[in-house]
Amino acid sequence: MYKLIRKILFLLPPEEIHYFSMNALSAARYVPGLRSLINTSGTRDPSLHTHVFNLSFINPVGLAAGFDKNARYLSELEMLGFGSIEIGTVTPKPQAGNDKPRLFRIPEHCAVINRMGFNNDGVKAVAKRLSLWRAANTKSKLIIGGNIGKNKITPNSEAWKDYEICFRELFDYVDYFVVNVSSPNTPGLRELQEKDSLNKILSHLQTINRQHVAPKPLLLKIAPDLTISQIDDVISLALEIGLDGIVATNTTISRDELTGIDKDTIEKIGAGGLSGKPLKERSTAVVRYIHEKTAGKIPVIASGGIFTAEDAREKFEAGASLVQVWTGFIYEGPMIVKNICTGLASAFKDQRENNHS
Repeated sequence: MYKLIRKILFLLPPEEIHYFSMNALSAARYVPGLRSLINTSGTRDPSLHTHVFNLSFINPVGLAAGFDKNARYLSELEMLGFGSIEIGTVTPKPQAGNDKPRLFRIPEHCAVINRMGFNNDGVKAVAKRLSLWRAANTKSKLIIGGNIGKNKITPNSEAWKDYEICFRELFDYVDYFVVNVSSPNTPGLRELQEKDSLNKILSHLQTINRQHVAPKPLLLKIAPDLTISQIDDVISLALEIGLDGIVATNTTISRDELTGIDKDTIEKIGAGGLSGKPLKERSTAVVRYIHEKTAGKIPVIASGGIFTAEDAREKFEAGASLVQVWTGFIYEGPMIVKNICTGLASAFKDQRENNHS
C-alpha cells in the first residue's frame, strides 16, 4: 500500500512533501476510526522495553534528529509507535538554513542527500512548544532527546556559548541531550570534533549538568567519516568527562557507495550529507569499533541505514543499545516502527527459546 503512495509522493519536491505528509498525519489523528487503523500495539511488547542512560524506553526504536526539528509532531510520531524522538538540531537563534533545494532523494540506493543547515525556530520557541506538550501529555512514556548545535554565524571559538544556551533552555523539557558537531551542512562545524574543541564544549556542559540535582544524560553525535585515531580521541574524551553515550553516526560526505549513478547527476546535487542504505555498513562498523574498544562501557545509539528489523538486529549485534531511523522512515513509511519492533520481538522470543533448549 505504502509503495503505491510513495510513488505518488516522490513525484513532488522532497522538503515540501515532508511537511505535507506530517500535516496529513496530524489531521488523521482526529478522523474517527482512522487512528485505530494505525495499530502499533506490537511496539509495546514487554520484550522490547529497554533501560539505558537511566531512562526507560518502551522500545529501542527512535526517530533521529532532523525529522521533527521544531518539536511540532510529537503526538503524531508517538502514535506511530516510536519509543523516542530526538528533536532538533536546535540552535540559540532561529535560522532559515541553507538555500533551497537542499533535500534530494536517490531512490536507486534508498538514500537521501541533505544540506538543510540547521533550519529551526530557535531554542526559545522550541522550549515553549515542548513545555506545552509536556503539560498536555503527562501520561506519555515517549522519551524526548534534545539535539543541540550552534548558529551558522557563531564562530567556532564561541561555539561553546551556543551549546550552553540551548542546554539551559531545554533542560527542563528533554530527557537527554545530544551535542551535534558532526553535521556537514554548517561551515566549519566538523572542526569541533577535534579533541581540544570537543573538550571545551563537553566539559563545560557537563559542569553545568552536574550542578543539577538530577543531571541529564549527555551524548555526542559523531560523523561516520572520522578516522580511527579521531574515534579513539572521542572515546578517550567520553570516558574522561563521563559522557553517557555516543550517537553513531551522522550523515557522510562520501559518495563512494553511490555506484551505478551518473557522476554528473551526483555533482549536480552538490554538497550535503548522504544517509540511507549507502551508510549502513560504515555506521555499523563505527558502532562495533566503539563497543569493542570500550568493552561496552559507553552505550551507543546506532543510526544509519536502518530500514528493517534485520538491519536493526545487525546494529544490536554490533553493540548498539538503541537504534534510530530517518531515511528508512521516508522509504518504508509510517509502519516502519511496528515492522521493526514486531521483527525484533519475534527474534528475542526465538533467542530465549534457544537459550532454554
